[in-house]
Amino acid sequence: MDADKLHQSKSIHLLGINFSALDMASMLDEAMERVSNRKAASLVFLNVDVVIKSEQDRFLRTIIDTAEYVLADGMPLIWLSRLFGRPLPEKVSGADFVPRLCQRAEEEGRSIFFAGGSERSLKNACARLREQYPGLRVDGCSPPMGFENDPAQIEALCQTIHQAAPDILVICLGCPKQEKFMYEYRKRYAVPVSVCAGATVDFLSGAVKRCPAWMSQSGLEWFYRFLQEPRRLFRRYFIEDMQILRLILKYWRETS
Repeated sequence: MDADKLHQSKSIHLLGINFSALDMASMLDEAMERVSNRKAASLVFLNVDVVIKSEQDRFLRTIIDTAEYVLADGMPLIWLSRLFGRPLPEKVSGADFVPRLCQRAEEEGRSIFFAGGSERSLKNACARLREQYPGLRVDGCSPPMGFENDPAQIEALCQTIHQAAPDILVICLGCPKQEKFMYEYRKRYAVPVSVCAGATVDFLSGAVKRCPAWMSQSGLEWFYRFLQEPRRLFRRYFIEDMQILRLILKYWRETS
């Protein structure tokens, strides 16, 4: 069976989106198989906030609809999949997936390139990964703020990635900037596997602490992040993300 058709057969439709019904181990296997076959694949990780954004941003929804892999990054989506009778196997977050991907890349002699994050975070993240995985070729580039509005800066970033010729690109520009960059330019930078991973560079560098595992599995990661940055995240979590209730009602009616 063709790899893309096989992927489609593993999809679960939830809240208007086709999520990949894959656990962490299976996603790692598929990503590394794509690298080996040099067959392009895009990985996007969706939490409640991104699902809501995609309802309002049709371009973002198009990107999600055409991505080869769409993972549920957040326990609320796992709970909703069970409520709708379409259970996803498990939460697979970008921040958990990328370190595991680095480990597999080292084991299989592959290379990784990070695009995004501040210069300091990127430098520290790469240094820590080289120390943890001595056999991994890892590098990166921190584009300047607003680069997406400058064709020359976009071209420079694409050239830098293309010349580095990594097997895997991890894009950490925030949603939806990272997804739109990947969608528009992945043929230009020509890397087999592209992973949109948000703040992962900051986590890998140690600049931002991950929440305890028990909080993540209990669906409380959002609360941990809110306590770290209450002013910045209050509107997102307590106003914008409440729109998920409207989406639940909308798609519940469609299934009834």
